[in-house]
Amino acid sequence: MATQPDVARIGRKLDKMVHKNNTDGALELLSELKNMTMSLETLQSTRVGMSVNAVRKISSDQEVQNLAKVLIKSWKKLIAGSKGKSEKKEKNDTSPVRTSSTSKDLCSSEKSKIRAKSPVALSSPVTSFPAIPLTTDNVRNKCRELLVAALQTADDYKTFGVDCSLLAAQIEEQIFENFKSTDIKYKARLRSRISNLKDQKNPDLRRNVLCGNISAQRIASMTSEEMASAELKKIRETLTKESIREHQLSKVGGNKTDMFVCKKCQGRDCTYTQVQTRSADEPMTTFVLCNECGNRWKFF
Repeated sequence: MATQPDVARIGRKLDKMVHKNNTDGALELLSELKNMTMSLETLQSTRVGMSVNAVRKISSDQEVQNLAKVLIKSWKKLIAGSKGKSEKKEKNDTSPVRTSSTSKDLCSSEKSKIRAKSPVALSSPVTSFPAIPLTTDNVRNKCRELLVAALQTADDYKTFGVDCSLLAAQIEEQIFENFKSTDIKYKARLRSRISNLKDQKNPDLRRNVLCGNISAQRIASMTSEEMASAELKKIRETLTKESIREHQLSKVGGNKTDMFVCKKCQGRDCTYTQVQTRSADEPMTTFVLCNECGNRWKFF
């Protein structure tokens, strides 16, 4: 039987290999794991599955890849078997349920109410080994913690039964892959995701991420406009239309002339309007617009 200290020791060595991007000696460590009889408790406490999967991803040695796949496959069966036993035990412990038509109708009615209340479809994530390697970078780990807190802003994550730590790691990994460093751009992208996920006025974004409607890869690359709430999108659309209308009016109004020379582009294609901005006994102020570059100025 594999002991937790031995498995944890191998896991740490594999993590160092991933960090250095050098898998020399990984085959011996994986062979050692294969010869161990793994328990579910040891597997979950050491999280060695993540380390093995990370080594499989970066290694170019086909033998290392194949052995890692064999280990992961066998451990998945161990988890699935444990889950099946647990479900069977729960089923046996549950008291008999009435099978009358009235009981069935009540169940259907309750399910319909739950679906109606939720703005997004409920979905349960499939239990599998995390595909995200561990990181020893303090900045990245702190960002993952902040993402977890943002995803847990409300109790939605409990409804969807999602592992927020894994989901946060997946989102952070995607952002890190885009920039390959924890520079200012990386931090700005993280801050944008965190603030939008925590936004109380935009709960649909967080819920769609939690239930899988928006993938980790998608949320990592979305723009501010795409993450905005439906209400904010409507306001922006209205403001855009107003700006376009005002710009068109400014182009239509006024008189065209070539009497003025634009100081910016030296063009003479201009439009001017006159407005009485001072007292009645003083001349009107002339506002000039260059139709070529958009420059505006006042002419007295």
